[in-house]
Amino acid sequence: MRRLTKLSAVAAVAALALAGCGSSDSGGSDGGSKPAASKDVCKDAKGSGPKIGLAYDVGGRGDQSFNDSAYVGLKKAVTEFDGSCVEGEATDGEPESAREDRLRNMADAGANAIVGVGFAYSDSVNAVAPDYPDVNFAIVDGFDPDTKPNDNVAYLTFAANEGSYLVGVAAAEKSKSGTIGFVGGVHNDLIKGFEAGYVAGAKAAKPSIKVEVSYIQESDLKGFGDPAGGKAAATGEFDKGADVVYHASGASGSGVFDAAVEAGDGKWAIGVDSDQYLTATAAQKPHILTSALKRVDVATYDFIKTVNAGKPATSYTTYDLKNDGVGYSTAGGFIDDIKSDIDGYKAKIVSGDIKVPTKP
Repeated sequence: MRRLTKLSAVAAVAALALAGCGSSDSGGSDGGSKPAASKDVCKDAKGSGPKIGLAYDVGGRGDQSFNDSAYVGLKKAVTEFDGSCVEGEATDGEPESAREDRLRNMADAGANAIVGVGFAYSDSVNAVAPDYPDVNFAIVDGFDPDTKPNDNVAYLTFAANEGSYLVGVAAAEKSKSGTIGFVGGVHNDLIKGFEAGYVAGAKAAKPSIKVEVSYIQESDLKGFGDPAGGKAAATGEFDKGADVVYHASGASGSGVFDAAVEAGDGKWAIGVDSDQYLTATAAQKPHILTSALKRVDVATYDFIKTVNAGKPATSYTTYDLKNDGVGYSTAGGFIDDIKSDIDGYKAKIVSGDIKVPTKP
């Protein structure tokens, strides 16, 4: 078995670059703000516990969604287990080799638990893991469709279609126009699962509902980091009569929220992955109906906990409604009047009475 090594000088530079990632980020014009450098756990933590590498997807820390949720889990683990960490972030259009190098740099910098945030890291983790048998890897939304899972990799998957089903119910019951919308970041199987659940939930609650569907990109991952593209897609759906639009588009979702604000009173957006009402601007908050929760923070923390305990998780773990790995938010109080209806559908999914589709 082969393990690639680096010259000590290169490794030192890489370690410094990884450790500093995110420390110079500033607040964005979309109203979100990235964590301040003084509160950057990967700069401040120097514990003797596990050293964790967190490789972010496109959009990075500060996306107020998928990546930020992973950071919450990382921060909790570093604090609880007296650990330390390094970070790295994917860029639009980067080659597979860049993701592999990011993971190798983390391993060479001493990380013994490395998490790739997003399905885009599936191939790179599977390529790198065999070269570092003493390092424990995890992939959020990870899959390994063609080969046997690596012995030192945990594949953390989510029944995002189930959480999407519940917010589909909310969208249909709150819609007054009879038309709702869905904006996906990239037209791939993962995001189509969000669409499938959302449409199914909406149709279950109101069979006559019309659902407008659009995707920012067909295959380019920059669809997850394009707020302007998200705004254009959502605006197009509002213009077609939608009064509720759900996005599954990462950092592009801030544009969807802005589109709801500009569309005016009675127009709603639905967040994804984390409770996006909590990180929205003052102008956006009155328009965020709910969010489909995908507990990336829980999955990230759980994995690190197993590594710290000396019994690292491997193979596949699915987070669904049964184990509270997915769900929906109630911040803002906008769906309090229909919560019992939504929970009724949730109970039927958990019991198996409702089978939520994974494909449109």
